[in-house]
Amino acid sequence: MKKTALVGIDVSARTLDLALDSGRGTPPLLTFANTAAGHRKLIARITRGGRQARVCLEATGVYHLSLCVALHGAKGIAVMVVNPRAAKDFARAQLQRSKTDQVDARSLLEFLRRMDFAPWSPPSRSILDLRALSRRIQSLIVSRAQEKNRRHADEVVTDTTPAIRESIERHLAAINEEIETLTQSALEIVRGDDRLSPKLDHLISVKGIAEPSAIAILAELAVLPPDMSARQWVAHAGLDPRHAESGSSVRGQVRISKVGNRHLRAALFLPAMVASQHEPRVKAYYQKLIAKGKRPMQALVAVMRKLLHAIYGMFRHGADFDGCRFIAENA
Repeated sequence: MKKTALVGIDVSARTLDLALDSGRGTPPLLTFANTAAGHRKLIARITRGGRQARVCLEATGVYHLSLCVALHGAKGIAVMVVNPRAAKDFARAQLQRSKTDQVDARSLLEFLRRMDFAPWSPPSRSILDLRALSRRIQSLIVSRAQEKNRRHADEVVTDTTPAIRESIERHLAAINEEIETLTQSALEIVRGDDRLSPKLDHLISVKGIAEPSAIAILAELAVLPPDMSARQWVAHAGLDPRHAESGSSVRGQVRISKVGNRHLRAALFLPAMVASQHEPRVKAYYQKLIAKGKRPMQALVAVMRKLLHAIYGMFRHGADFDGCRFIAENA
């Protein structure tokens, strides 16, 4: 009986660096393109001779998901996706000082050898489509802000040709139309899914989370495994505190780790800012932190973290936002 191959893969935008332990000698390091063709070649390599394989890789934004889907659909392959924070802590515990794609692949292979295997299952097609639409919408929103900045700069320059101003206005109109079209497509997916639709309603029950923000938040949370805890959600978003402390004399400022899903952090930022002004209990929590000496940004990040905990409870219990659960009235 053939031994199951163990595979650690470091994923980047263009390449997949792979450490393969097939039970014969030193695990070779291989590189494949992060494309559909590259995925097929990788699968053929790790299952050569009809053997089975267990694969470990990090969640890396948009770059790992297509590979995970391809691996999951291949015969004889089981996939484990680990949070970047867990992988980083494991590498640190192994006294790993170098940071290269090949080193990361070997570290993920060692993680697979030593840790319990947690198989990954792909989200539904509708959820994958929703996240793709949401991220495209957010990209267009960034482009719109850039064009608005150009328009503002153009307004204070007297020698700009009218053709440029007209071009900016046309581009802004096209972006707005595209955002509206994609938002309607995202809403159709959500409202057509009995599991997603109630969650969208729970999100917009928070003063500060409008429909566009709710779509962005839901799209990132819907792909997460259902057995994750609220603390794991926070770590996934990179909102968990990172302490810097050395010996008895060096204590750095506590910051968030930022090792996680930047799209989820971005989706939570504006809702947390608006809720801190207009949702009474959230505002009370924010002001309490300011009174304790926290800087505005520190307090806002704390609101983001606590708001994510609140969303977790709303989803789990199928309930709208309850300010009394966010913070007690006399707290």
